[in-house]
Amino acid sequence: MRGRLWRKANPALPEEVRAALVAQLMDARRALRGKPSAARRAQAREQIDETKKALGERGPVWWTDGESDFNRKMVKNTPYREWFDLLTG
Repeated sequence: MRGRLWRKANPALPEEVRAALVAQLMDARRALRGKPSAARRAQAREQIDETKKALGERGPVWWTDGESDFNRKMVKNTPYREWFDLLTG
């Protein structure tokens, strides 16, 4: 997204687990709509963080090849620059 690398969910998660976590994530995001109270906003943000960790999008890496985590890094500053350039033409 806009030249940044973002970590994807762990592909080893069973589909039913992934689907339940995504539903939980969407519920927490919907809770942020409008003008929630400060307490509700904090609770929703905590739930989002925990769910993203369970999905593997945050927290310890889920891959086992020893590669570094370049999540949220500008792709031009990572070893994936040439690959990205090929994708974007």
